[in-house]
Amino acid sequence: MIKFQLITFLFILIGGVITAQTKVDGVVVDEQNNPVPFANVIFSSSSVGTITNENGKFYLQSDNNYKSLEVSFMGFKSRKVTLVKNVTYEMEIVLEEETSALQEVVIYQGKTSKKNNPAIDILRKIWENKRSNGVKKFKQYQYRKYEKQEFDLNTIDSAFANKKIFKGMEFIFEEADTNRVTGKTYLPIYLNEAVYQVYGNNVIGKNKEILKGNKNSGYSDNQTLIDFVKDLYADYNIYDNYLKFFDKSFVSPLSRTGINVYNYVLADTAFIDNKWCYKIVYYPRRRNELTFKGDFWVNDTTWAIKKINMQVSKSANINWVKEIYIEQEYDVLNDSIFLITRDHFMSDFSFNKKEKSRGMYGKRTTLYDNYKFDIKKPNNFYKETVDPYNYEVYNRDEAFWEYNRIEKLNKDERKVYTLLDTLKTVKAFKRIYDIGTILASGYVELDNFDFGPVFSAFGFNEVEGMRIRLGGRTYFGRNDPWRIEGYTAYGFKDNKFKYGISGKWLLDRRKRLIISGGNRRDVEQLGSSLTNTNDVLGRSLASSSLITVSANNTLSEINLSTFAVEIEPAKNLNIRVGGSYRELSAASPDFSLTHYTDNTHTTTSDEIHQTEISTTIRYTPGKITSGYGVERNVINLGDYPELFLNYSLGLKDVIGSGFDYKTIQFFYRQPWQIGGFGKFTSTVEAGKTFGEVPLGLLNVVPGNQTLFSIYGSYPLVDYYEFVTDTYLSVHFEHNFNGRLFSRIPLIRKLNLREIVGFRSVIGEISDKNQALNASTSHPDLFAPSSKPYWAWSVGVGNIFKVFRLDFHFRGNYLENPGARSFGVTGAFGFYF
Repeated sequence: MIKFQLITFLFILIGGVITAQTKVDGVVVDEQNNPVPFANVIFSSSSVGTITNENGKFYLQSDNNYKSLEVSFMGFKSRKVTLVKNVTYEMEIVLEEETSALQEVVIYQGKTSKKNNPAIDILRKIWENKRSNGVKKFKQYQYRKYEKQEFDLNTIDSAFANKKIFKGMEFIFEEADTNRVTGKTYLPIYLNEAVYQVYGNNVIGKNKEILKGNKNSGYSDNQTLIDFVKDLYADYNIYDNYLKFFDKSFVSPLSRTGINVYNYVLADTAFIDNKWCYKIVYYPRRRNELTFKGDFWVNDTTWAIKKINMQVSKSANINWVKEIYIEQEYDVLNDSIFLITRDHFMSDFSFNKKEKSRGMYGKRTTLYDNYKFDIKKPNNFYKETVDPYNYEVYNRDEAFWEYNRIEKLNKDERKVYTLLDTLKTVKAFKRIYDIGTILASGYVELDNFDFGPVFSAFGFNEVEGMRIRLGGRTYFGRNDPWRIEGYTAYGFKDNKFKYGISGKWLLDRRKRLIISGGNRRDVEQLGSSLTNTNDVLGRSLASSSLITVSANNTLSEINLSTFAVEIEPAKNLNIRVGGSYRELSAASPDFSLTHYTDNTHTTTSDEIHQTEISTTIRYTPGKITSGYGVERNVINLGDYPELFLNYSLGLKDVIGSGFDYKTIQFFYRQPWQIGGFGKFTSTVEAGKTFGEVPLGLLNVVPGNQTLFSIYGSYPLVDYYEFVTDTYLSVHFEHNFNGRLFSRIPLIRKLNLREIVGFRSVIGEISDKNQALNASTSHPDLFAPSSKPYWAWSVGVGNIFKVFRLDFHFRGNYLENPGARSFGVTGAFGFYF
């Protein structure tokens, strides 16, 4: 859902060209008028060039004047084309086959041989030496890193500029320029610069980045957008077998598995910076796979990469991204060591992959210099935490940036710092900006108070009928040290108001010392999760889903008050100690939480009053966050392991509390990228309650009576069908990301994605807890103790790019009353 909001925010903006010195585009064909893909196109007597795409098309530009163009490809005669004008579009260049060349090297533009191929022999040399290249050859290293991230509207033309939505903003299109890779006009709207000092120790396997300066323009106050950009362009290493972008694993052209998915051609040899290098051209063997096309130059002695260009094929199974272009350059140190000096990543976001469709560029350029080696730092240096916010870092003067910009800003990038400030004074733009903000964050900004989230405004359940919810939060800035949130809701069937309010205060930002508290009175579906939480503002989808497979009358009224203190003694390690008091009662006459209150089992109560203290430890290694306020944005949401341990103690006779008990719970979720075979997610949950407790305090296996696919729930299990005080649950899901469908003709054009899942739970309930139960709706509590309950599912994702269908099959316990053997659930989502 977060990605859906963020991408929508970007595309809400989509909807005067300054020419370079030399610009050309066109198509390269053979004598039969068939396109020649992956041909080399280069300005004569220069290193400025590109390769044609799958359709033989190319675009090339330079700030210098060139009079001719050279086109070549293995098996064809090279051709030199004179440029009559500096700007030449829609060229058609015909290449003639070269028979002698084909006799010497039998390599064609189709599939190349894996045997007796000199390009693959060179690739094997790269594999043998990749672990000893670059900074890995030294014990310690340090360098300066300058990073520039940018967003641009592209395919700007007069029709686009004259749209009514831009009335009053026509001046912004005077700043449009032309992209050197695609040839499209673009308008910069966002720019972020950062300078880091990087330290590393290969002996102990540690590294550390210290932010020295940060500056942004455009949507500088929208931390959600900034974090989204950082997540899209996470660091990568071209020597890795798989490169992860947009939550997908692309096969690297340098991968050990590359020979199975790429064609490789030895295209050229030349001296580059006085080093003899081979040029290898590569392109995909099959369509629809997550692969690249392009070329790289590799040194003939160290087998290190000198230059590499990578461009994702348009047929790749990835949504909303029409182009991905990567180029890296390396410098030579001491005649043998190649160090990266420049990394450029560009993607073209668009609703479709048509050539003339409008979209938005996302670009990241990273430059490296001031390399130093074997300067040892104490081991504690890598353990010490850096203050997450230093005022000077975010308020550097222009002299700092002039000195630390390894690559100077061009005139368009310099202007973007003032462009948005001007735009924000234009009413038409403010309307667009406000809509984008609502879609991205879910909140309507009102000075220092945000109204929302708007996506929770409506709901429905059997008890409340139609439900409306209004809420909001204080918001003075993304790094607020304190925050108050609240909501009120009304059900048109039970004619009752509900509410929730919470507050939290950051006392120490270094150790993340936070105190929090709140109160909620509402209607809730208990047992929608095995792992207990005391979120006073949280609400499960099961409580208010508009579409269900059967009536849900097992809702409870809850009055929950909480207070907690939490701290982060180490990175991504959170320890929380809290207390809570809750009152529970059935919200429907068809549901009962009744329990016996005496040892003789003669008196009963319909309500539960319970005081509890708990200690939770949450560890999320690899989680990346930004900001330093009481709330932080998670950059790589869902892409890191999570371990959770909870110990709760029920206190009898404290504020009218009814039960003594001890509960311990464990939760572990781990996503795994299985190379080019997709993403596997595993979840294990276990818990046990010691002591006698009623139905409302037991561990209910989370059923799912909605038609929505909810990870962690059991779609064919009804609410309260299985109730336990000891349990072990597993949930496995694998998304092949189209790996199988891409090999089936006709189907592969749909870019569908295969998903398989397996769920199982085993548990028991003690005789004492069974005897304590006096519920009229669930008189006999049942746990899957004789054998584990299990179910499996198959699913198809990426239907029309936004929809997923899951087909569920129940494995056992079919004799249970009302048991469902088969079911279908679905989900909407905005996924790459």
